[in-house]
Amino acid sequence: MPDNTSVMVLDDEPIVGDRLRPALAKGGFDVEIFTDSTAAIERLKQKAFGVLVTDMKMRGPSGMDVLRFVREHAPNTQVIVITGYATIETSHEANALGAYQFVAKPFKMKELVKLVEKASKLTAS
Repeated sequence: MPDNTSVMVLDDEPIVGDRLRPALAKGGFDVEIFTDSTAAIERLKQKAFGVLVTDMKMRGPSGMDVLRFVREHAPNTQVIVITGYATIETSHEANALGAYQFVAKPFKMKELVKLVEKASKLTAS
């Protein structure tokens, strides 16, 4: 069972995690930041997070690959996919794979934090 207060942020751009960590921690979340998708998958094998915020395009496994892994191994984890390459097709793919939400970059920090809060409540139920 995932811990609904734990959030993993996966983005190969360190600034995303640097900005999200304090905003989410302020909301009471336990936040782990990853810039490497392979390392993030290894951590996901060890711990079930309540919410995963993942970039879509990265070196190594993509955000969609990570989403597929989470659906197989931690189906109660809510996944928010963020991307600078938003298209209708990628949005549909993310939704078909079971993403909670698909968010285009640049995003507003407050809006993303609210999405994480809503997603964490779904994990708790």
